[in-house]
Amino acid sequence: MSSDGHTGPIFRGGRRGVLLALSSPSGAGKTTLSKRLLSQNPDVVLSVSTTTRPPRPGEVHGQDYFFVSVDEFKAQIEAGAFFEWAEVFGRYYGTPKDIVMDAIDDGRDVIFDIDWQGAQALAAQAPEDTVRVFILPPSLDLLEDRLSKRGQDTPEIIRDRMARAKDEISHWHEYDYVIVNDDFARALDKLNQILHAERLKRSRHPWLEDFVDAIMDQ
Repeated sequence: MSSDGHTGPIFRGGRRGVLLALSSPSGAGKTTLSKRLLSQNPDVVLSVSTTTRPPRPGEVHGQDYFFVSVDEFKAQIEAGAFFEWAEVFGRYYGTPKDIVMDAIDDGRDVIFDIDWQGAQALAAQAPEDTVRVFILPPSLDLLEDRLSKRGQDTPEIIRDRMARAKDEISHWHEYDYVIVNDDFARALDKLNQILHAERLKRSRHPWLEDFVDAIMDQ
């Protein structure tokens, strides 16, 4: 008997986690949104990539990246250990598959801060688990202004980032959700709403079938 006096099955099951792929042009706010979402949701973790580049000062193996040799990385490629991988400026980067799948099997959501190609590869390998969200800037002028005010890049790099931004934005229609980041608090609220709605999807609650069968057998 339940606490309200009713007899019948009581849910004791768990849910399957969400693979939340966030993409945006540089400067549109996806990294800041990711960090804030992580701080507000204890069941959300950030995907940790594997890389062949050497650790930078202060970086921790298994926390910032999984640091491996080129031979180790190539062996993992052959073993199908990555959702997706890429070579960038002579360094390899990849998203480990087993660690991510273990997390969602345990009911934890995993955030990916990745470009459109990575999001596409992730969705192709885990279509039922992946939710893709694209973060748009209010305008390209404002995006360029944000990049300039960060003070991290030269004018040449900013021009390159702006050219890449148009390419990134051209893939917006491939995403499940699109958020215009014209107000950070509002954008964060929308991202939280997306996550919570996706958590409630029937497909993420495998216990429901047995639960309904038990109800029907009463």
